[in-house]
Amino acid sequence: MAFTFKFIIQLFLTMMLAAVFTPLVKLLAFRIGAVDMPNKRRINSKPMPTAGGLAIFLAFSLATLWEFRHDLFGTNVLPVLVGALIVVITGVIDDVKELSPLQKITGLIIAALEIYYVAGIRINTMSIPFLGMFHLSWLSLPITILWILAITNAVNLIDGLDGLAAGISMIALVTIGIVSYFYLPDNGIVISIMIFTLVASIMGFFPFNFHPAAIYLGDTGALMLGFLISVFSLQGLKNVTFISVLTPMFILGVPITDTIYAMLRRFFNRQPISSPDKMHLHHRLMSLGFSHRGAVMTIYALAIIFSFIALLMNYASTTAIILLVIMTIFGLELFIELIGLVGENRQPLLHFLKFFGNRQFRQEVMQKYLQKRKDK
Repeated sequence: MAFTFKFIIQLFLTMMLAAVFTPLVKLLAFRIGAVDMPNKRRINSKPMPTAGGLAIFLAFSLATLWEFRHDLFGTNVLPVLVGALIVVITGVIDDVKELSPLQKITGLIIAALEIYYVAGIRINTMSIPFLGMFHLSWLSLPITILWILAITNAVNLIDGLDGLAAGISMIALVTIGIVSYFYLPDNGIVISIMIFTLVASIMGFFPFNFHPAAIYLGDTGALMLGFLISVFSLQGLKNVTFISVLTPMFILGVPITDTIYAMLRRFFNRQPISSPDKMHLHHRLMSLGFSHRGAVMTIYALAIIFSFIALLMNYASTTAIILLVIMTIFGLELFIELIGLVGENRQPLLHFLKFFGNRQFRQEVMQKYLQKRKDK
């Protein structure tokens, strides 16, 4: 009980630390030119200070190195912070000067290599149902780096509305923290302490970032949060099993889904993968009439559903998990097509359901098909 009360007080102090740092970082952002100017890609109508993630990083670093130094003594917390620092430096430079995608990826790869070699956080083995366990050997490095890059960029891509990436990150981190505490036998408590310390740091920043925002996360914050989420989830993936790889993927279901469908959308439209557009999940919700806060809260609700499914997986059998995954994918695809995330003309599941459930629609489709054959 004494430890729990002390832990809560320490988290509260961490949150207050972030709340104090945020206005200072806001002043710094204006001073160094880390400002989002209004343009056709932005939703802000006035210059907005960015790089707000620096306040989160400072609070998180001070808390882990000072407040929780006794609880985290002898762990790899310092190498993790060094990796995050590399990402923060990359993000700050991008917020000020706007790096190219290659330059940004280079910074993330350097941070991922530091995590792999210095922190020693990596994927070593993989267990596939009905096939057995495989030692990854040399594949461990590229798979670990790919995981870090994928999750980091997924969180960065979802950062399009006030408070969106910060809120999604808190939901994901709390879920990962719960899973780590109850299901990681080795260092689950240590990981949970670091995770909830990061959550407290985000909470201190969050009031300044929720709509109407006074400061943005920027790439400094979005990349840093995505990076730390990928690293924390990796510590539960050291020896990958079917359930251990699905759990973080479902916890991060919203940013991963948005990223996958963004790639599909650009592929179908014959656009570069890195090209920006205004067809992300939050854009589509707002185009359907959702308010700014309404779109954000809807995505929060979706993230909570994903997290709840991830928690259920830890209690279900393999067969039940497979059925749960199939039904989730079916429901998600239906939702994605209803909001037109890939495009209003690309709705295969809806057309399939209409074809078998609507006689008139079926006749129209057949008439169009016969007409095309006749024209040929």
